[in-house]
Amino acid sequence: MKYYVIAGEASGDLHASNLMKHLLLKDRDADFRFWGGDKMKSVGGELVIHYKEIAFMGFSEVIMNLRTILNNISFCKKDIQNYKPDALILVDYPGFNLRIAEWAKANGYKVFYYISPQIWAWKQSRVHKIKKVVDKMYCILPFEKDFYKRFDYAVEYVGHPLLDAIKSDELLPASEVRLKYNLGNDKVILLLPGSRKQEVKSMLKVMVEVAQKNPQYRYIIAGVKSLSPEFYKENIGEANIEIISGNTYELLSVAHAAMVTSGTATLETALFEVPEVVCYKGSKISYEIAKRLIKVKYISLVNLILDKPVVKELIQDEMNANKLSEELLSITSEGQKRSALMAEYKNLKQILGGGGASEKVATSIVNALKK
Repeated sequence: MKYYVIAGEASGDLHASNLMKHLLLKDRDADFRFWGGDKMKSVGGELVIHYKEIAFMGFSEVIMNLRTILNNISFCKKDIQNYKPDALILVDYPGFNLRIAEWAKANGYKVFYYISPQIWAWKQSRVHKIKKVVDKMYCILPFEKDFYKRFDYAVEYVGHPLLDAIKSDELLPASEVRLKYNLGNDKVILLLPGSRKQEVKSMLKVMVEVAQKNPQYRYIIAGVKSLSPEFYKENIGEANIEIISGNTYELLSVAHAAMVTSGTATLETALFEVPEVVCYKGSKISYEIAKRLIKVKYISLVNLILDKPVVKELIQDEMNANKLSEELLSITSEGQKRSALMAEYKNLKQILGGGGASEKVATSIVNALKK
């Protein structure tokens, strides 16, 4: 069968690639055409557009790039028509994917949505569109099933795919990772500034200041392959910070603590049991709009899942070098705060349950298509 898959960012590329692997196990004749990244490309099929070309962050950035986005939507519809897939699989990325879903459903395509848009945080009215245009929604957060139930829409909770991604990564033992990167006994502070250029520029400026305030640690940027080392170097200047791209999980396995931009990385860091400070700083316009629209208490997945402020969140004006340095020092020293955080991380893993998300979704899609 033919599958058209759309993922619009690094985390979507990761989870879509694992889903594609399991689809191949269930359907040996599976043929893929997709929007995504290098991980999906490594599975096989035809990469149409790389996510780094379509990743825009924040309200103002979207408005500035609106013509490009609309052209991409138009091109995507034509590309789907030419490919004639048996199934359209949409992975998160709601601003783009829900528009495609609406068009696809009206044109008779089967629409499967893996990783629900975070409509429980804002734009809850989108649930009515989802009910009309998505044949099957697969959720990865435990509270999402109850949210959709309020709107009389049956979804499938499959568990969080990060549990599988971490297990399948075949990590080296921590001692070998330390040898690989010549870390010795240094305490490593990891910088996870995001995957989009706009957010990296904004986050790194403050993170670099913190590194310069606290030179007793070894600082490493866990870079993404879609951004060049030169780009990172431009944003760290002469600061003594290393850049290692494409090996985030290895680095998390040896990190003493981390400064993390809000997003999937906050949960990845917690699953590796690394104490973290969560950061977010957007453009003033984007932040002011988001503040009025977002309906959740927290911005990090860790706090959302546990429903309490377990990890510190520094947002907008609070995301400054003094505050971040203070919070970082509080979790790097061995003491009650660090111990309590580790205990909460274990609780988090229990709530998320076992793995198998990618396999469950693949089985469900293939069975649905056979019917």
